[in-house]
Amino acid sequence: MYAAQSALAQYKRINTESALEGASPHQLIQMLLNGALERLTQAKGALARQDVAQKGLLIGKAISIVGGLRASLDENAEPQMTANLSSLYEYMQRRLLEANLHNDVARLDEVIDLLTTVKEGWDAIAPAA
Repeated sequence: MYAAQSALAQYKRINTESALEGASPHQLIQMLLNGALERLTQAKGALARQDVAQKGLLIGKAISIVGGLRASLDENAEPQMTANLSSLYEYMQRRLLEANLHNDVARLDEVIDLLTTVKEGWDAIAPAA
C-alpha cells in the first residue's frame, strides 16, 4: 500500500513540475488559485473529520498560496486594482488564520467564495492580457 501511495505522490509531483515548466504567467496564477481552493476544500473535510493537524496544515498551505498571489501582484500594471487585490488577499489571510484558530467553517467558506470570485475574473481575462 505504501509503495502505491509513494508512486502516486511521485507521479503528481512530476505532473505538477511539468505543468509549471510550460505554464504562462496567466496559467501560473490560475494554478495558484486552483491550489488554494483545493486546499481549502480539503481543510473543510479535515475539519469535518476533526483532523485538527491536517486542517491546520492545509489552511497553512492555503495561506502561503494567497501570500504568493499577493507577492505576485504587479504594482505598475494598474496601481488601484493592485492595491485593492493586495488588501483583499491580506484580508483572506487574516480570515484563514481566524478560521484555523476557531475551527470556523463559515470563515473558510467566506474565503472560498472570495477566491472563487477572483478566479472567475482571472479566468475571464484573455491570457494575452
